[in-house]
Amino acid sequence: MAAAVALPLHNAARAAVGVGPVTWDTSVQAFAENYARQRAGDCRLIHSSNRNNLGENLFWGGAGRDWTAADAVNLWVGEKNDYNYASNSCAQGKVCGHYTQVVWRASTSVGCARAVCSNGRGVFITCNYKPAGNFAGQRPY
Repeated sequence: MAAAVALPLHNAARAAVGVGPVTWDTSVQAFAENYARQRAGDCRLIHSSNRNNLGENLFWGGAGRDWTAADAVNLWVGEKNDYNYASNSCAQGKVCGHYTQVVWRASTSVGCARAVCSNGRGVFITCNYKPAGNFAGQRPY
C-alpha cells in the first residue's frame, strides 16, 4: 500500500491537534503486509498477537466496493467526533481508539497494508504504528 495515500491523511489529522507528523516505515509496512496476508483467508478483525510494541488499527469493508487506505484512515479519523479530550474518553457506546492511535504523539512512524479477502467478502486493511500508543490513563496529545 502506497505511503502516498495513507501518510498525508494521518499527518493531516495529527496536524489538526498540534502533533508532529509520522513517517512511513518500510519495516512497519512489511509487518502490516505479512499480517494482511494472514488475514486474507477470513478477513476477520482480529489483532495480530505479536506486534513487538507496534500499535494497530484494522478495517474491513464489504464486497462490492474497492475499499482503499483513504477509506480506512478517514473512518478512523472520523472517530474524533466521539473522543472527549477533557475526560480522555469516548462517548458512551462509541469507539475512538483508532483515532487516538492515529494522533498518538509518541508514535513516530506508520506502515499499512491491504488485502482482498479470499472468501470474496471484501477488503482487509491494517495500519501499524511505531511505537504503539493508547496506553490507559494517558492522553494521545
